[in-house]
Amino acid sequence: MKFSRRTATVAALSATTSLALVLTGCSSDAGPSDSDEQITLTITTFGTMGIDVNYAAYEKEHPNIKIEATNLENGGAARDDAYAKIAAGTGLSDIVAIEEGWLSTIAEVSDAFVDLRDYGIEDNKGDWLDWKYAQGTDADGRVFGAGLDIGPQGLCFRGDLFEAAGLPGDREGFAEAIGGEGATWESFFEFGQEYTAASGKPFYHNPSFFWNSFVNQLEEGYYKKDGQTLNIKDNAAMKEQMNLIVENANIGAGLPGWDVGEQAKNDEFAVYVCPSWMLGVVSGYYDAGTTGTGWDFADVLPGGAANWGGAFLGVSESSEHKEAAADLALWLAAPAQQAAAFEAAGPFPSTLEGQELVGDSVNAFFNDAPVGEIFTNRAKGVVAQVKGPEDSVIQDNVFGPVLDKVSQGEITDGAAAWDAAMVLLDQLVPQ
Repeated sequence: MKFSRRTATVAALSATTSLALVLTGCSSDAGPSDSDEQITLTITTFGTMGIDVNYAAYEKEHPNIKIEATNLENGGAARDDAYAKIAAGTGLSDIVAIEEGWLSTIAEVSDAFVDLRDYGIEDNKGDWLDWKYAQGTDADGRVFGAGLDIGPQGLCFRGDLFEAAGLPGDREGFAEAIGGEGATWESFFEFGQEYTAASGKPFYHNPSFFWNSFVNQLEEGYYKKDGQTLNIKDNAAMKEQMNLIVENANIGAGLPGWDVGEQAKNDEFAVYVCPSWMLGVVSGYYDAGTTGTGWDFADVLPGGAANWGGAFLGVSESSEHKEAAADLALWLAAPAQQAAAFEAAGPFPSTLEGQELVGDSVNAFFNDAPVGEIFTNRAKGVVAQVKGPEDSVIQDNVFGPVLDKVSQGEITDGAAAWDAAMVLLDQLVPQ
């Protein structure tokens, strides 16, 4: 089970606990990226970040630079890779993509990455949303990560399937049918019940996306605002949402959270919660250039605005080319390159100018939905929730297995689902 672009494995826990004790070694710079020396810069990314579309342009502008890229399957693989190499003290790429869900743990060993203030990031500090810039800053004020995207959310949906069931299938009609600006998770599931009753088909693929989105909408998620105190046991709102999910498990398809491309193409579900980067995931189920699939994208999310995910670029202290690597990382995180990544894969810019550049964007795959306008609207008022050190473990290894069992009909009672999650919480998360 994966809740996001990452999956945390239990095996990674032992490496995580030792991170605070490890610092990577320092190496001397080999000179700036505009020198004549031939330099190879390594970069490790994950999932559908979209920044790879910018590599060729940078190499053309800097003929002495060759970019050697590794893209891991998802953020979980990237997390495990980064943690193992930090713990070993060697082997990090020159540039490493860091995901929001493990920021707090990385911040504890931020000395593994250079302070980007030494390479000019403060000159453009005003480019970023304030909270995004702050996320990449540790307690000592060191900026260890240059912000890339944020994850405002809307709903991807199959308008053709809704229309065939006699329900609104255009994006405005669908949004209004689930409650419009006042949409709640209850009204969303009521629409789903209508769809399944009318069509005989499942409404959604797996409840994990709904759970994750709901948790992100809370003022405080798995941790209190201090980022250290757990906020789960006796959390009435979370218990209530778990009950709601269990009560509506009958309209789910019983599928895994991810890797459901074939089922999507076979009309086995009709709705997806979509943070901006999810657009690339859904369209990636189909051949490049495919349109007319029935997928659309609506400016609505039950429960209100929320942020899901977002990435950063850090430059390794062990890099032999720190100045050149920082130049590339900051260039990739600049507004124009963020806009290009959005056009390629959907991750919504975290820079104000980047958001302006994509404001008129439409997405042909999603029935020419005005995605730039929609995400700009969905981003209003969004501030990322404080994430704690075991946030991704809680998502993926505590609630993930339980929601899978709910999805597959193995747990049919809300209280039993909650109790099962609390058992895993006690086993896996230090308290």
